Amino acid sequence: MLEPLRDSRTLAIQLRDRIADLIRLEGLKPGDKLPTEAQLTQRFKISRPALREALKLLEQDDVIYVEHGRGRFVSALSAAQVDRPITVFESVTDMARHYGYTTVNKVLSISEETPDARVADSLHLSPASRVIRIERIRLHDDEPILYCIDYVPRSIIPAKLYDLDWSGSLMDLLEEYGSRPRMSAASVSSVMLPDDVVERHDLRDFGPALLITETCFTAAGVPVNYAIDYHRGSHFSFSLTRK
Repeated sequence: MLEPLRDSRTLAIQLRDRIADLIRLEGLKPGDKLPTEAQLTQRFKISRPALREALKLLEQDDVIYVEHGRGRFVSALSAAQVDRPITVFESVTDMARHYGYTTVNKVLSISEETPDARVADSLHLSPASRVIRIERIRLHDDEPILYCIDYVPRSIIPAKLYDLDWSGSLMDLLEEYGSRPRMSAASVSSVMLPDDVVERHDLRDFGPALLITETCFTAAGVPVNYAIDYHRGSHFSFSLTRK
């Protein structure tokens, strides 16, 4: 079966996830041999360099291991792999879709401002720099499931703020300006929404939230987004492996 890859992630990351799915769906067990490079390139209609990069990512994640001269094999740790690891970097839009939610982004405010010390430090900006602040609520069936604040250096998006559609994926918008994030450094905590946010946006029923605060970087390591995302605790959970 031919399974061409098409989405906004890099080919290597797409392919890494598809091979991990192949291991699970075909019931490969620890010690089982992975299909050959030729078989995988044919199956996914992908180039050999992209495949090898994806296989290297799987090896780094300890999903597979290599025995030189024999091939690649499923590792024992693959049995402990989880479906939604918190270490996966993806846009909030993609993350919500993976949970089965069809979200509508309600833009609460857009502004240009001078960043506070925390934001300036995270984005490596000088005190005189400017940032775009985007405040949004993500709704599923008219129910709020995410409250998000994003900061983006103004220098990245020079267009007039109100000429742009902020209701879509911020990652896709950054990609249009050559600055799509590929990774992040994040912290996680369990919190309640700030009182002023609850009152201002009538979110009294939101309840406990999983707060993920992260600085997102391009593949070259340039910080392009500082994100503060409150995930409604009744709707989201994340998993991890420990080794």
